[in-house]
Amino acid sequence: MQLTPQTAIYITHPQVIVDSQVQVTEWQLSPLGVERVDWLAKRVADLSSTCPVAMVCSAERKAIETATPLADALGVDLEQRPHTHENDRSSTGFIPPDAFERQADAFFASPTRSVRGWETAQAAQARILREVFAAEADHEGRALIICGHGAVGTLLYCALAGLEIDRRWDQPPGGGNWFAYDCLSRRPLSHWAPIETLFVDQNQSRENNRAAVRF
Repeated sequence: MQLTPQTAIYITHPQVIVDSQVQVTEWQLSPLGVERVDWLAKRVADLSSTCPVAMVCSAERKAIETATPLADALGVDLEQRPHTHENDRSSTGFIPPDAFERQADAFFASPTRSVRGWETAQAAQARILREVFAAEADHEGRALIICGHGAVGTLLYCALAGLEIDRRWDQPPGGGNWFAYDCLSRRPLSHWAPIETLFVDQNQSRENNRAAVRF
């Protein structure tokens, strides 16, 4: 993945500590999630020297914990944009995993209908589009990295790709995935992939350049 000032990358937070006693928006990354983010931070450390980068994230704790090490590694400010939050599920609060998956299936299957009081998929899609396009405008001339959430990230992908809302386009389980799109054409440059694949080509290119200098 090569960064240009027209590139936007959407990254979802990786694994979290699921705690029914803690508000979902305050869940924190699990040790595995932290490890994955730290690994990515090492990989992005010198990207800002090749292309100016802006970092934004939702105001949910797990998104902030994902974005902060990346912003620190890049040496850029982190902008929180609260309206890039995950689909609003406050009407139900915590739902056990199996029941949550059924609820999420219903959320995607009926985009215009509120399931048990959840924000509709159609409304969440309009919101994430509005917020992401506003972030693009505020950071024109810089590559944009957005740290957020799986459901609204999938809704964003569907809109950019011209696809109907469908859970078949959802990110792989576990979180910690990314896709990129072109800010000019507003078309995806990739589909979901694990963050371990992000900037692999760019880092390999730098290693090759260093080897060439040595010889």
